[in-house]
Amino acid sequence: MTSSSISMPSLTRLAWSRTIVDLKQFFRIPEQVFFTFLLPVLFLVLFSAVFSGDVDGPPGRSVKFVQYFLPGIIALGVASSTFANLAMSISTEQHEGLLKRLAGTPLPKSAFFAGRLTSSVIITVIQTAVLLAIGVLLFGIDLPDGPGRWLFFIYLLGISAALGSALGIAATRMVPNARAAGPIIQAPFLVLQFISGIFFQWNQLPSWLQWIATAFPLRWMAQGFRYAFLPDWFGETEYGSSWGWEIPTVALAAWMVISVVLALVFFRWTREGDRR
Repeated sequence: MTSSSISMPSLTRLAWSRTIVDLKQFFRIPEQVFFTFLLPVLFLVLFSAVFSGDVDGPPGRSVKFVQYFLPGIIALGVASSTFANLAMSISTEQHEGLLKRLAGTPLPKSAFFAGRLTSSVIITVIQTAVLLAIGVLLFGIDLPDGPGRWLFFIYLLGISAALGSALGIAATRMVPNARAAGPIIQAPFLVLQFISGIFFQWNQLPSWLQWIATAFPLRWMAQGFRYAFLPDWFGETEYGSSWGWEIPTVALAAWMVISVVLALVFFRWTREGDRR
C-alpha cells in the first residue's frame, strides 16, 4: 500500500464519530441530562396542577388544559435542548480553547456541524418520547390521530431540532465570553416563549405580539405541534380561523435554510482576540 492510497475517512463517518463524542459528553453531565429530560416534564406537571380546567375552543367546545399545553411544552423542550443548550455549550468550548484545538485537526467544519445537528436531534427525540410517555401515563393525553398527523409530527420534530441546533451554533457569534452566554441567549429566548403560544393560549395574545412572534420559528413550532395534538375544530381559534398547517411547514423549511446559512457564515472556532 502506497501513501497515495491512504485516504481520509468519509464525511459521513467523521460526522457520526462527532455525534458519538457529543452524545458521550452530554450524558457525562448529570445536571444537563436532568434539566434537558426532566424540566419539560416538571413544567407539564406543575402547570397541570395549577391549571386543571379546560381551554375553551369554538363555542360549546373545549379541551383539557394539559392537552392544549403539551404541544407548547414540546416546542419549548426542542428549542431549549437545541438552540439554548448549543449556544451556551459551544460558547464555553470556545472560551476554554477546546474548539481551537479541534480546529487544528483535519476535521471539516461540515462534519462538526453534522455531528452537532445529529446529536441534538437524537437528544430531542429522547426528550420528547419521555414527555409523551409521562403525558399519556399520568394525564391521559391523546396522541396524534392518524398516520398523516404522525408523519407531520415526526417532520416537525426533526426540522425543529435541526434548525434550532443551527441557530444555536450561529448565535455563538453574539456571545463575547462564556459568562455572558446565559443572559445573552436566555433573555430573548424567554421573551419569545411568552409571545409564541407556549405558556398562554395563542388567540389571547395581543395582535402586535402575535406579529412579532410570527417572525421567529418558535411560534411556528408551537402551532405545528398544536395541529398534531389538538382536534380539527380547535383550529378555529388560530390565526385565520384554521390550522393552516402548510404555513408552519413552509416557514420552518425556510428557517432551516436560513439557520444553516447563518451557522456557516457566523461560526468561528475561536473568538476574536483569543490568545489561547
